[in-house]
Amino acid sequence: MFFIDRRKMEMVAPENALPGRAEPLPTAETHFLSGLPLKSPVPEGMAEAMFGMGCFWGVERKFWQVPGVWLTIVGYAGGYTPNPTYKETCTQLTGHNEVVRVIYDPAVVSYDALLKLFWENHDPTQGMRQGNDIGSTYRSGIYTYTPEQAGAAEASRRTYGERLAAAGFGAVTTEILPAPVFYFAEDYHQQYLAKNPEGYCGIGGTGVSCPIGLKLSG
Repeated sequence: MFFIDRRKMEMVAPENALPGRAEPLPTAETHFLSGLPLKSPVPEGMAEAMFGMGCFWGVERKFWQVPGVWLTIVGYAGGYTPNPTYKETCTQLTGHNEVVRVIYDPAVVSYDALLKLFWENHDPTQGMRQGNDIGSTYRSGIYTYTPEQAGAAEASRRTYGERLAAAGFGAVTTEILPAPVFYFAEDYHQQYLAKNPEGYCGIGGTGVSCPIGLKLSG
């Protein structure tokens, strides 16, 4: 029988979070597939987005496959511990989520298209888990960089929530917040499934399509 440790599904209080460290962790210098510097600034004319939707190994692969996505990076965000390690996030005592930061060309792929990929490739009704991956590090989240992104994200959450409810799913638990500080994950996590093609990928959608074609951005 499958039991869930409910303690892992509770967000740590800030005063109980691990202390972390002042210095950033070392990570890969370049993207394993493109060779681009992982710490590249956002080029002129491009934009950035950030999503959490379960184990970041599989999530990153979904986004790097999208035409118009220039760079993907995995890391930790949305919590309290500065510069956390992976082992620290696994304790659920940092408050961080596993996230993917995406730099993309809006002339090639729209933010709405990224939202569609986000909604359709995980179950946003599960709270602090995604499938068998249990804990606050696997929560569903959209972290926005502009008011326009925030408006599009909120509108898509309402519309997709209606579709999910009609299909028998529970309430959407996705958090939508201004983009927090992004902490780079360690070297081996970056583009993990390109380095390990048969590696673990725990994400999967609900089978309910997201009606992004109805212009959701305000």
